[in-house]
Order: sequence, then structure tokens, then C-alpha cells
Amino acid sequence: MPNWFLGSIAYQQPIDDASVGTKNQEFAKVKKITETYLFDAVSHSDAEARLYQEIAANTPDFEVTKIARMKLADVINTENGGDTWFKIKVLFITDDEKTGKQKKSPSVILANAETPKQAYDRVEQLLKTSLDPHEITDVIKTKILDIYPYDETARLKPLSQVSSEPA
Repeated sequence: MPNWFLGSIAYQQPIDDASVGTKNQEFAKVKKITETYLFDAVSHSDAEARLYQEIAANTPDFEVTKIARMKLADVINTENGGDTWFKIKVLFITDDEKTGKQKKSPSVILANAETPKQAYDRVEQLLKTSLDPHEITDVIKTKILDIYPYDETARLKPLSQVSSEPA
């Protein structure tokens, strides 16, 4: 079962504004950029290490501002599905046998889509075969730019490739 972590970075980017008209580049204006990524990682430390590994090549001089766990029931990543990630809250409705009342259990699903309606439809399609009745209550646009699932095969090597010399 994946452990998802949100990682946020911040860096400064020079503003290329011809209207400013500064001749001295020493006083060029900069703006602060904040970006958010989602990582499947073993721990907070692993998420931070993966954040540095994936982002450092394209974004020099950044700082990690936040690493936080994100509880997700599922991630729907559709090829050509869109660059925007939506967080969809789903309530699964079950009957409590002891009290006879309905119990609503929340779950969060992340989906990429062009529009909130498209994200809603993708979750409905996913839950079409679900036996429990459900209700989608929220579709919220996130600031997530990209998702990095955990790839176990990248870290595992065949025994024949591992050195037999003691470390």
C-alpha cells in the first residue's frame, strides 16, 4: 500500500520585466516560486531524498519548505488526462448493524483531468463496480505539479549483479 507524501519547494526566479528599465542587473527583481509534488515513499526522510533526487536536476538553488503525509485511497493517472490534479472526496455509505443507522466513511482519491467535471466522471467510472453505495462530495483543484510513484524495480538488483566482496 503506497505511502503518499506532499513535498513543497521554494526558489527565486528573476523577473524579466522590460518596463522596469533597470540598467543595473544587481538590483533585478525576483519573485518567489512555490511548487508542490507528490511522492510515494517509505518515510518522511525517503520522501525528502526523492524530492532532492527528482527536482535538483531542473531547479537549482531551491529549499524544501514542507514534507507532509497525504492519505489517499487511490490515484488515477490517465495518460493524456491533463496536467491538473484534483482531490476528490468520496463518502462510502454502509449500514451499522448494531445501531441500524447509516455510516459514512470518507476516502480521498486523486485524479488528473482537464476540468473538475472530467475528474468527477473518472472517479464515477472507477467506482461504477463498487458494491457499497457512495457519494462524491468534493472536487478540489490541487497545486500538485507532478506525481512520483515508488518503483521497487529501480532499487532492486539481481543477485548476480551484487558484488560478493565484503563491504
